[in-house]
Amino acid sequence: MNNRNHGKIHPILLFLISTLLVFLIVVIYFIIREKDRTTSRSLRLMSWFRDPQAHSDWEIVAGERCEGAAFIFPTNGYIGFLWGDSFRPGHTHQGIDIFGSPLEDRTPIIAAYDGYLTRLTDWKSSIIIRIPDDPLQPGRQIWIYYTHMASSQGESFIEPAFPPGTYDLFVELGTLLGYQGNYSGNPGNPTGIHLHFSIVLDDGVGNFRNELEFKNTIDPSPYFNMQLNAAINDDQIPFCENIDK
Repeated sequence: MNNRNHGKIHPILLFLISTLLVFLIVVIYFIIREKDRTTSRSLRLMSWFRDPQAHSDWEIVAGERCEGAAFIFPTNGYIGFLWGDSFRPGHTHQGIDIFGSPLEDRTPIIAAYDGYLTRLTDWKSSIIIRIPDDPLQPGRQIWIYYTHMASSQGESFIEPAFPPGTYDLFVELGTLLGYQGNYSGNPGNPTGIHLHFSIVLDDGVGNFRNELEFKNTIDPSPYFNMQLNAAINDDQIPFCENIDK
């Protein structure tokens, strides 16, 4: 009886174990990297809330736009979290979060582009605007989604011109839509006052896809001509090289 291989690991099993270890190391690396990146943005956001005047160079201004961009900025504030950030395992942020200055009583929100506004009957804090012709991909329909436009208790801050049940109402670029809020659906867990803004894909038959799924959203970077993709922007404050005048 040949016992030369007794106690040795079969090469195929050894290969599988090695592959698994490499995979686990890569996964752990990216989890730590993602956590560090989000923690860094959270710490910077705390600095913004403590003293926004000291960080006025971080702020975007509603109605302005980066040179060559398709969209104007939809509100005033600091872009604290980006498209693709992760706040917990298995979650990927579908848009950008813009936090108004705590020194401003109510921070207005405006339409970033011409389009057709819809507000579903059960939406307290959200609206969505249909753009029939994507300015960056002509012939494609896209949607821009705004949410958290209500108090933590569900008092809507959306303009009265857009009551629940509004369907496909045309709004021009720059139209006042409402104000930043902190509604999460749970009064005991407010989000912090900000605007969540995302670009949502069409389902191909004229409806918007589920914004809660990251795969249904688009990187907003090229629409604002600034780096808003967390996978590329590790730890930089988003800014314009130049503002269109």
